Amino acid sequence: MKSLHVISGGAAQGLVAQLSEGFAAQHGCSIDGTFGAVGLMKDKLLAGAPCDVVILTAALIAELERQGHAVAGSARPLGVVRTGVAVKSGEPAPAVDTPEALAAVLRGAQGIYFPDPVKATAGIHFMKVMQTLGLDQELASQLRPFPNGATAMREMAAAPGSQLVGCTQVTEILYTPGVQLVGVLPSAFELATVYTAAVCGRAADPAAAQALVQLLAADVSKPLRLAGGFEER
Repeated sequence: MKSLHVISGGAAQGLVAQLSEGFAAQHGCSIDGTFGAVGLMKDKLLAGAPCDVVILTAALIAELERQGHAVAGSARPLGVVRTGVAVKSGEPAPAVDTPEALAAVLRGAQGIYFPDPVKATAGIHFMKVMQTLGLDQELASQLRPFPNGATAMREMAAAPGSQLVGCTQVTEILYTPGVQLVGVLPSAFELATVYTAAVCGRAADPAAAQALVQLLAADVSKPLRLAGGFEER
């Protein structure tokens, strides 16, 4: 069976995984996905990694279209992804709806798990939140950065002990067993990112790539998107 190569931000990993089996059965084409921090995935694409479908932020997809790295007119929005706060499954859900409440939760954490503060959209934003709260230096020893949000959540789920807190995109929290979403960031710190799928400019099978893009954004896939943390624009 031939493979379709997907390069994607981590926000879409769970959605792609849930659609992979049905897509393969219908199109005779398995999905070989690479998922990670948005900036790192853009770098991989530009470095020439095999790619048929690219899923990144709407702004980056528009930029890639202008550069010819994504096929013009092929892009389809998947929805808005907010940035949320997580604790380990089964633990009490603290309030995080105000800056003061969030700061209190972070100060009480034995470990704070989040994605790459240089390459990951949510990681970059979270460090700005920490700086705004004046906690980046105070809680430096509690910070646990990982290459992407999915890895951060898996590591938090597997870590011993309690009073662990995570911050990444809602989709990555909801798709990770062992952690639970307790809320999105306070409105003052809100980060809502539109994710878009498009056919890569060097796709080996543009027709299959477009079929996957359409499936990801289709009405039939809407329940999966909503359940996984993608909100309608």
